[in-house]
Amino acid sequence: MRMEPTYVKRRQRGLAVLITTLILVVGAVVYIGVNRSSGPADFEGQGNGVVKLVEIQEGSSISALGPELVELGVVASDAAFQTAALSNPQASSVTPGFYRLQEEMSAEAAVSALLNPDNQVSMLDIPGGATLMDVTVVGGSTTPGIYSLISQVSCEETPGDCITVEQLQSVAASTDPADLGVPEWAREQVLARGDDPKRLEGLIVPGQYVVNPGADATEVLTDLVTRSATAYTNTGIVERAQALGLSPYELLTAASLVEREAPAGDFNRVARVILNRLAVPMRLEFDSTVNYGLADQEVATTDEDRATVTPWNTYAMDGLPATPIAAPSIEAIEAIENPAEGDWLFFVTIDAQGTTVFTNTFEEHQAATQDALNNGILDSNR
Repeated sequence: MRMEPTYVKRRQRGLAVLITTLILVVGAVVYIGVNRSSGPADFEGQGNGVVKLVEIQEGSSISALGPELVELGVVASDAAFQTAALSNPQASSVTPGFYRLQEEMSAEAAVSALLNPDNQVSMLDIPGGATLMDVTVVGGSTTPGIYSLISQVSCEETPGDCITVEQLQSVAASTDPADLGVPEWAREQVLARGDDPKRLEGLIVPGQYVVNPGADATEVLTDLVTRSATAYTNTGIVERAQALGLSPYELLTAASLVEREAPAGDFNRVARVILNRLAVPMRLEFDSTVNYGLADQEVATTDEDRATVTPWNTYAMDGLPATPIAAPSIEAIEAIENPAEGDWLFFVTIDAQGTTVFTNTFEEHQAATQDALNNGILDSNR
């Protein structure tokens, strides 16, 4: 029987080990290559120039956008987008709104674009005390109303096909209030104004809103009024109005007077004056209610203006105006719902710093009014 030398067996075993090692290395390289090529699909670059609008809704997160971005062709895969979002520490700070992205963006570029405020569609910013229609001040400028503010935001995003002031006024004047989201407690009063485009006055809460650039006038107004109705209802306006002996619409109207008449910090005291006068009863006699019916407005109204009978002039009528005269903030609503304690019947702002004097008697009020005149606060521009 022939025996192989020991060194031959050792060489064969060494060769087998070498071959096995090579097979493992090649397999690993192939495995890595395959897994790299089978990773989540992703585009390269910043996009192809075709703009797509996407919305991050309130209470949502950036990661929730993934499937929509894939459907729009913005990113190649949801998996790549989720990976990019998880890799960016700023992703959780994205704010609600509409954003301009492009088709065929890399996932990383899409996340970066959503974090760039330059890509966010302009917000609609409605200040407290805003009116639906523009306001022209005697000897001064024109303050855009809510309809104009909506139109401006719309035209910034879609210049060739934007919502006009005329379209908004037409919708407000002719659409069933219920269809626009007007709360049930205000519908009768809105309908009583006929086809007046101002009949929605006071029913849009001041604040910042995301407006869908693709929406029409009806959709935008419905969204704003519906959201505002919810905000007002959440203050307990129905229950608090009943406790004060008012209807919810009257409370809304009174709050609009607070918004236009009261300096910051004095909302609840002006609210008390309004309620005290209504209880006496005593005419409110607010210049803001005179101004609401005028083409040109100013701080100090004339005797002729105050004598003009309108549905809002509280110098020429008892009680509250027929409608709100401006958009009352939640702060103004809550001031009427929870007024300060006091017996005041009069108030007047006496200086440029907004110092307001509250008094119980007409004589005290006359003295404070003289201080205001001496400080030039009640000067007329006519």
